Amino acid sequence: MSKLSTSTQLGIMLASRRKALGLTQSDIATRLGISQNRFSELEKQPSHLSVDRLLTLSGILGLELLLQERPQNTSHGSEW
Repeated sequence: MSKLSTSTQLGIMLASRRKALGLTQSDIATRLGISQNRFSELEKQPSHLSVDRLLTLSGILGLELLLQERPQNTSHGSEW
C-alpha cells in the first residue's frame, strides 16, 4: 500500500501503474473519453483531476482509494 502526501506522488503512482499494466496514455484516454494530450497533462498535473475522474481512473487501473485517519503524531506539512 502506498501513502500519498502530494499530488506529484499521485501522478507518478498512476503513471507507474498504467505502465505496469502495459497500457498507453491513449488507451486510458479513450476509456476516459478525453484526448491523449489531455490525459498526459493530467498525469503530469494530477491536482487537476476531478474526484469523479480520479475514481474512474483508479477503477481502470485496478486501484482502490482508501481514506483513513492519520495517526495524531504524524504531520506531512499541510493541515486540513
